[in-house]
Amino acid sequence: MKTRICDMLGIKYPIFQGAMAWIADASLASAVSEAGGLGIIAAGNAPAEVVREEIRKCRELTDKPFGVNIMLLSPFVEDIVDLVCEEGVKVLTTGAGNPSKYMERFKENGIHLIPVVPSIAQARKMEKIGCDAVIAEGMESGGHIGKLTTMALVPQVVDAVSIPVIAAGGIADGRGMAAGFMLGAEGVQIGTRFLVAKECTVHQNYKNRILKAKDLDTVITGNITGHPVRVIKNQLANSFLSAEKEEMGKEHPDMARFDVLGKGALQKAVKEGDMDHGSVMSGQIAGLVKEEQTCKEILEDIMDGFNKLTKGLE
Repeated sequence: MKTRICDMLGIKYPIFQGAMAWIADASLASAVSEAGGLGIIAAGNAPAEVVREEIRKCRELTDKPFGVNIMLLSPFVEDIVDLVCEEGVKVLTTGAGNPSKYMERFKENGIHLIPVVPSIAQARKMEKIGCDAVIAEGMESGGHIGKLTTMALVPQVVDAVSIPVIAAGGIADGRGMAAGFMLGAEGVQIGTRFLVAKECTVHQNYKNRILKAKDLDTVITGNITGHPVRVIKNQLANSFLSAEKEEMGKEHPDMARFDVLGKGALQKAVKEGDMDHGSVMSGQIAGLVKEEQTCKEILEDIMDGFNKLTKGLE
């Protein structure tokens, strides 16, 4: 399949694996890349040496292109920027901030920069500073989200910029990919379905919860903090929502309360398998995810569905 994204990055399929913090490691990223997509290692809030180890592991497992995601609010962001340049990483995605201050270094090191954007204004800004493409992510996605749906966001971003657009949020199969392409995207990013990939090292309890999920099982927490997050409903999510309701009416809400609630919550879910008190991040599309498969099987299934739907279309 040929798109500008495939040509730019040297990948077989225009499918990115979502950069899920604590989850998207060398095991998952290398398997996605080896199968023809673009695997992405999530730096999250990890220190540089941890990320370096994952990059080197990934190179041992595949010789195909892969990327690294930098969370620009990370306390280690400067170190991670130095690291990706030192290690010769050629594809970066970014989130939670503006990468403009690092653009010159990225360009000097031949790095393709593809930020996640939640709005048309952000997409235009990223094109202006020299980004190679953008990931337009709708609020159907898991984890930190924006305000627009994928259906509304993607075509507007496509019309607003000339660089390639990757659609993200609520995509898990060939139908979702075809829909993204019909909206003008030249690639898609998928997170939730890769949570249950056999090569994904997330706790089995987490995988089982995704596999059992129904259409209405996700909820948005954190609106009061300005950083809304989509998660699977559980005791932690209920505690967040109750706290938000209590603090919303106060003249001076206790924001520290939410820091206490959320501290270590993602690690509890991902590593310990705590489905009650952990943050079980997931997209709304979890209800479509019904079986564990290898990354190769997932990618082939998506492409098979996409090709059947788009055969004969121009």
